[in-house]
Amino acid sequence: MAERFEDLRAWKTARMLTNRVYALTRTEGFENDWALKDQIRRAAISVMSNIAEGFESRTRSLIVDFLGKSKASAGEVRSQLVIARVQEYLKEGEFEEVHDLADKVSRQLHNFIQYLEQSNKPDDVREVPQKYVTD
Repeated sequence: MAERFEDLRAWKTARMLTNRVYALTRTEGFENDWALKDQIRRAAISVMSNIAEGFESRTRSLIVDFLGKSKASAGEVRSQLVIARVQEYLKEGEFEEVHDLADKVSRQLHNFIQYLEQSNKPDDVREVPQKYVTD
C-alpha cells in the first residue's frame, strides 16, 4: 500500500506525462505559441499536484475531490494536445504517445476514485495494489 503520494501509480504516470509535455513544448513548433505552451504545461503540472495535495489531505472526501480535479486536468492536457497536433506542433507519433499517457492517468484516476468511493473503511485513502491498475 502507498504511504506517500510518490508511490502512487497514478502520480508516477502523471510525472511521466509532465516530463513528456515539457520535452515536447521545448521544440520549434511551440516556440512562438506561448499561450498554448504555458497552458498545457500548467495542466500537466496540475495533474501531478492535485494527486499530491489530495493524498496529503488524508481524508476521503478531499482526496476524491482533488483526484477529480487531477482527472479534469488530464482531460485538459488531451484537448490541448489535439490543438498542438492540428497546428502541426507535434508529429503523429509524438501526439499518440503523450495522448496515451494522459489517457492512462485519467483511467487510473477514475479507477482510484471509484475504489475510494466504494471502500468500506471511512478513512481509507491508501492505494490497494491492483485495484485500479490500468496498463
